[in-house]
Amino acid sequence: MESGSIITQVHREEALVLSKQGLASKSSPKKPRSRNIFKALFCCLRAQNVSQSGCGSDHAVQKEEPNTIAKSDLLQCLQYQFYQIPGTCLLPEVIQQDLGKICVVIDLDETLVHSSFKPISNADFIVPVEIEGTTHQVYVLKRPYVDEFLRRMGELFECVLFTASLAKYADPVTDLLDRRGVFRSRLFRESCVFHQGCYVKDLSRLGRDLKKTIILDNSPASYIFHPENAVPVQSWFDDMADTELLSLIPIFEELSETEDIYASLGQLRGP
Repeated sequence: MESGSIITQVHREEALVLSKQGLASKSSPKKPRSRNIFKALFCCLRAQNVSQSGCGSDHAVQKEEPNTIAKSDLLQCLQYQFYQIPGTCLLPEVIQQDLGKICVVIDLDETLVHSSFKPISNADFIVPVEIEGTTHQVYVLKRPYVDEFLRRMGELFECVLFTASLAKYADPVTDLLDRRGVFRSRLFRESCVFHQGCYVKDLSRLGRDLKKTIILDNSPASYIFHPENAVPVQSWFDDMADTELLSLIPIFEELSETEDIYASLGQLRGP
């Protein structure tokens, strides 16, 4: 868990999930990546032990008093029941202009933006968020090339925002970030599955063909159920020389033409 994350500054259950579930490293200045660099990044992230490092202390199950039901157990039961309801999907039917397109699920924090309660002089957005009756100012930095990246993604895919953050923070941030209306749908923490102390994004609940569904996320713990559908991205905090999103554009342009993402992502990863 990165130091200075917002989640450590307010009540754990009501605070925003503005820090990721671990497995984050500060990005450094670099040139746009080639396919070989994509392979290296994927292998590096995949090799990490998600079960140990994927869930930071902010998501740890708190010790409960004797003879009480753990909140985590109750949440798991509720989500399990939801999962069992026949025909229940997180996403609505595909709109006409997105028919035939691949669905790309995109994370928010440390993938597209970085947010903090600490004042930032060069913040792109300042979003007021009420937590337990107190309004907090959240300072948001946009990752370099995020506008160009989202514009191109909106042209090629059915794009869905999926974040483990609470809607009262993520919704207004996305309003400011996505001026073009790239995201067809937005999913928040309540749409995640709470699994072993982590908020996991279960792609099988979306209502989309998994062979035509990709997730872009900086935390492997978020896609632990479907690692073969993932395009990994390095965590971003404040490196304004970062070119990660710019480098991903040609990769996604190639992926947009595939009929089976498993085959294409397998080729990108290499042997």
